[in-house]
Amino acid sequence: MELEVRHLRALCAIADTGSLHRAARQLGVAQPSLSTQLRRIEQELGGELFLRARTGCRPTPLGRLVLSRARPLVSEMRALVTEARAAALGGATLRVGSTASKALAGWLRRLRGHGQDPSLHMNVSPNALLRMVADGQLDVAFVHEVEGCPLRIPPELRLRVLMDREPQFVSLPADHPAAARHEVDLRDLAGDRWMVDPTVDGEWDAVQRMFRAAGVSPQVLHGDYYTADALVATGEVVTVCQPTHADSPTMAVRRLRGDPLGVRLLLAARAETDLDGVYPALEEAYWEAARQAPAYRDWLEHDGDRRPPPVPAGGSMRP
Repeated sequence: MELEVRHLRALCAIADTGSLHRAARQLGVAQPSLSTQLRRIEQELGGELFLRARTGCRPTPLGRLVLSRARPLVSEMRALVTEARAAALGGATLRVGSTASKALAGWLRRLRGHGQDPSLHMNVSPNALLRMVADGQLDVAFVHEVEGCPLRIPPELRLRVLMDREPQFVSLPADHPAAARHEVDLRDLAGDRWMVDPTVDGEWDAVQRMFRAAGVSPQVLHGDYYTADALVATGEVVTVCQPTHADSPTMAVRRLRGDPLGVRLLLAARAETDLDGVYPALEEAYWEAARQAPAYRDWLEHDGDRRPPPVPAGGSMRP
């Protein structure tokens, strides 16, 4: 077996995510296939590259040596492919990465309106997106940092903070008794099933800390937040959600009493990227999304440390 760039990319993904499961999801392959590939790479190199434990994967000394040589090679290959594609298209594309956000549609629309040509790469892992910016795969990344779970921010990146602390709300079935109130106490949801996406960096640990601080221990299911939305609508679960999430006939979005869970919203780029050319459009799009979410708009106007800017004269709150 000869090592190829795809093998090095797999090793970097395992190291960056700290988990075979998350790395497989990032690479778009099945976990058993990635595990088999890792064993073959280790056989080829003559030793273990990662220590496997219930808490995840950590590089061995041999693994750290291999990664120190693999990262520059993977980065250079990615940059080569990106530059070649841009040249073939006859122009530069603004490569945008992001975790899920209601502000995305408005941000991309504004960037196009300013003459930019954005592409979009979505990922549930902020750390993976930051590494892609550092490696030259992306120009900017809009990510969230879960409170109490610091991101691994590469030193070559510059940051612009959009929100120092955005409170996270709860999404529950519209006919849930707690939905009749504007503010929900965690203890009122202790008997409900919750759904949390454990692949989101820091999310699982932060939610568990929130439960412990409130003295509750509800049943927790694992699943992505698209699935959670569907199950909330049918009355199966409740889930943490972004405050910009909107109500629907089957779903109510409410603030949690005491705002026990928050995230920091960041825009990251390399030093040579002009953040001033992309940040204002993101800020406008974010506040547009905030105005469209009644629960969040109420929080901002009465409890938040800043209010959404007024709608420009003759403007519209909707895209």
